[in-house]
Amino acid sequence: MAPRVRFAPSPTGFLHIGGARTALFNWLFARRYGGVFVLRIEDTDAERSTVEMVEGILDGMRWLGLDWDEGPKIGGPYAPYFQSARLERHRDLAEQFVRQGLAYYCYCTPDELALKREAAARKGEGWKYDRTCSRLSASEIAALEKLGTPRAVRFRVPDGGIRFDDLVHGPIEIDGAHIEDFVILRSDGQPTYHLSVVSDDIDMAITHVVRGDDHISNTPKQILLYQAAGVAAPKFAHVPLILGPDRKRLSKRHGATSVMEYARQGYVPEAMVNFLALLGWSPASHGLEGRELFSRDELVRAFALEGISGGNAVFNPEKLEWFNQQQIMRLAPDDLARRVKPWFEAAGLWHDDLLTNRHAWFFAVLELFKPRAKRLGDFVAQSRFLFVSLLEDDDYDGKAVEKYLSPEGIGEYLTALAAVLNALPNFDAVSTEAALRNTAEARGVKAASFIHAVRVAVTGKSVSPGLFDVLVLLGRERVHKRLLAAARIVSASRYH
Repeated sequence: MAPRVRFAPSPTGFLHIGGARTALFNWLFARRYGGVFVLRIEDTDAERSTVEMVEGILDGMRWLGLDWDEGPKIGGPYAPYFQSARLERHRDLAEQFVRQGLAYYCYCTPDELALKREAAARKGEGWKYDRTCSRLSASEIAALEKLGTPRAVRFRVPDGGIRFDDLVHGPIEIDGAHIEDFVILRSDGQPTYHLSVVSDDIDMAITHVVRGDDHISNTPKQILLYQAAGVAAPKFAHVPLILGPDRKRLSKRHGATSVMEYARQGYVPEAMVNFLALLGWSPASHGLEGRELFSRDELVRAFALEGISGGNAVFNPEKLEWFNQQQIMRLAPDDLARRVKPWFEAAGLWHDDLLTNRHAWFFAVLELFKPRAKRLGDFVAQSRFLFVSLLEDDDYDGKAVEKYLSPEGIGEYLTALAAVLNALPNFDAVSTEAALRNTAEARGVKAASFIHAVRVAVTGKSVSPGLFDVLVLLGRERVHKRLLAAARIVSASRYH
């Protein structure tokens, strides 16, 4: 049977790294085995759930390319896919359990329960619900109901152990004696997480539940609810948590945790997907041990739940940045051009002809800076000098000017080179390099030192891609102007 899996985020926050990794594992599993990936929004926390957060989650899923087969915006045979719209179904299941004697009404107030808990604590004893209300007679219940006494519904935990075979951790068994009769419907009529998630998973025919390790303690209670409903529980796979570099659970203190924040910082989704897939999963079972770079399709073909590790994964920002650089290197020029367009627009450097009659030049610029760009915004920051006519004072790195444009006679050398370059029949990398080296030799200057000076003169910086590639992209006219401008700056001792 093709698997049916679900990702069920709560819209009390945007899609964070941990949730994104869980969504990715579910998506990869569904795509690998021709299954169905369901997106369900668990929005029963009315005070904290917002439409903005829902849209933020959907945006994060779209950015990552995790398309869902059923869920918000597209519907499906098991709609609605918002938990708040399924409350009556949850309440009906709770009442069904009461009628079957598998659950009972609990009229205990929070204050009464707190007093019992405090009394046990004073004695140094643990406490769990003592089943006071399970012993009420039919007449006592009728009297309380007649008075309209608020009551919750508690599930009656049977004796014995609860066992399940986790697809990551192996066999897990919990003694039912350690689980109190837990509330499945609150006194205000709101279902608890255990009831609503089981009810929805039953209704949506979910076959596998892939979720974080922090849910392992919830699983025995939920298995009891499946059994009570007369339905086979899905298979469970609890994936390791993601820790920060300090080995503590990943949180905002470790930096951005929302995936869309990473998008805003210039990461590409291919890198995030590649990085997240290897946080707690290894492709070694497919003979791919040691390999790190994958396309989305390659991840789908290689993914298996058996490859998930039982140990916690560590989020390494430097590794993510490495993945980003590697995936940027893989992008085709036209694809990369579309992705960096917003960054150039924000910097005021964009012109529509960069994708039309100047596209060859623009693509060449992007290819030149690919090896140096760790994020999309780096293309703008590093190549800005190629998009302006003249450099302003602020464009010059003062330390670079002081170091490379201060030697005696450098202004005259730059002027001489400007004349030589301007007279070249062909303004290409080979010709410009030969012209520079000949000029340096004729004046008794080391070519390496002269290259540094010319680089500062035309880019304003001490670091750039290959100088002669840069000269060609700048073009004869702009190179000529910048060399003369730098010579004037030197002559005026502006930076001395």
